[in-house]
Amino acid sequence: MALTDTACKNAKCPQDKPRARLTDSGGLYLEVAPTGGKLWR
Repeated sequence: MALTDTACKNAKCPQDKPRARLTDSGGLYLEVAPTGGKLWR
C-alpha cells in the first residue's frame, strides 16, 4: 500500500501513543510525533 500525499499531510498521532507509524511500500514508514513532526524512516 502506498501512502498518498493527502494521507501524509493529514496524518496525526493518537494521544494515547508516543508515535504513530504509517507504512509505505518498500519498507519505508512515516513516523508522526505527538507534536506534529513527521519523518520518513
